[in-house]
Amino acid sequence: MKIKLILWGAFVFIIAISCAQEKESKKVLVKQKQPNIIYILADDMGIGDLGTYGQTKIYTPNLDLLAERGMKFTQHYSGSAVCAPSRSTLMTGQHTGHTPIRGNRQLVEDEEGQVPLPKNSVTIAEILKEAGYVTGMFGKWGLGFGEGDPNNQGFDEFYGYNDQKLAHRYYPPYLNHNQKIDSLEGNDWTHKVTYSPDKIRDHRLQFLEDNKDKPFFAYVPLVLPHVELISPNDSIFKMYDGKFKETAYTADNKYTSDYGSNIVAYEYSPCDKPKATYASMVTRIDAYVGEIIAKIEELGLTNNTIIMFASDNGPSPEGGTNPDFFDSNSKFRGYKRDLYEGGIRAPFIVVWPHKIVAGSVTDHISTFWDVLPTITEITNTKNPKEIDGISFLPTLLDKKAQEQHAHLYWEFNIRGGRKAIRKGNWKGVWNDINKKKQGVFELYDLSKDVSETIDVASLHPEIVSELKQLMEDSSTESVLFPFK
Repeated sequence: MKIKLILWGAFVFIIAISCAQEKESKKVLVKQKQPNIIYILADDMGIGDLGTYGQTKIYTPNLDLLAERGMKFTQHYSGSAVCAPSRSTLMTGQHTGHTPIRGNRQLVEDEEGQVPLPKNSVTIAEILKEAGYVTGMFGKWGLGFGEGDPNNQGFDEFYGYNDQKLAHRYYPPYLNHNQKIDSLEGNDWTHKVTYSPDKIRDHRLQFLEDNKDKPFFAYVPLVLPHVELISPNDSIFKMYDGKFKETAYTADNKYTSDYGSNIVAYEYSPCDKPKATYASMVTRIDAYVGEIIAKIEELGLTNNTIIMFASDNGPSPEGGTNPDFFDSNSKFRGYKRDLYEGGIRAPFIVVWPHKIVAGSVTDHISTFWDVLPTITEITNTKNPKEIDGISFLPTLLDKKAQEQHAHLYWEFNIRGGRKAIRKGNWKGVWNDINKKKQGVFELYDLSKDVSETIDVASLHPEIVSELKQLMEDSSTESVLFPFK
């Protein structure tokens, strides 16, 4: 299946949805089976990369339309500032002070696979599978092989990348399909023939088709727009080719290696036109989202399907990307790996026809570890015993009884050791905790300074003391991801 020109596809989709909604409005709603749930996760996509959040240089018509049909969150947070721990918080409903995976650590250095999610972890997929859902995961996992493998964590079908280092390449020789290796035609680390995101796309659309008569949970952790920067030379790329003044990203850069006999597989490829390529990768995400929505519409499942869209952390400044040029982090300070708002503030859109008011916007403060309890409340299933999340279902349904977080907490033990906490409008950030000379504790008032430019810690020592204590109380010791 080839992706059509995105704007034409969006136009056709808008017409189809409008007609479908008109027809549905004439029907009497009857009791339906449990809702299907699709959770789509972009990789390193900044909140400012979507048109609905202010982007002006990159086209995202399908995602913008999702926001028009559902609810847009303005204060939603990812689980961490990097891939694996963010996914761990999503799957377990625990923040990084409690969730088992708190960093991007390899299980064995220079071998495939990250530290695995433990067998005793309870994931969203396991809960829904127990409740009779068919569960599928299509994209990047990053939570380990063995006991951590998606098939051992509640997913009936898995297709994509288990190892997130392999996911640094979009033309790998193979992908994982459950416990088997699926070789990609023509790819041999020298020749680039099969674009892996398209192959993954085919499998997830087939999953929707195969399970149209059953309640399903489709977890879609897209690899895009994570570097390497590379895109097929198709109609999407041609939308941006020549549009921007470019500076090539070459093999002379650190952590960069081209395809060929001397490739270092986990590094990033050079890119002649990095701005056009990045923009095309974001628009390709939008096209994939449009295909998912069109497939759901084709199968007659629109009214009984919840679609959620988010990103795992802030935009990356690596591999030739230029988040400042695109305002990828919007008005927020920081990027991927930072615990400032730009590293963890995420786009979040939820669509649920006839349940969520179309075009609604909420400033409810929510996060990745809230997704699990929200889904359990929707499906009338039970939460695991130890979670940190709070269901935001009342917000989705425009109810008044929405519980609020007392505070939110993040920790990240590399880059000198970093922690952050938000309580109300107070945001504490503490860097270089593990260094001999610790960094200072920074305090920001997000009600006045959402860009975190004015450190007011010296003016509020009592708040600093309180937040430091909350940081300590919020974290259990991790042998694998230690702080001093």
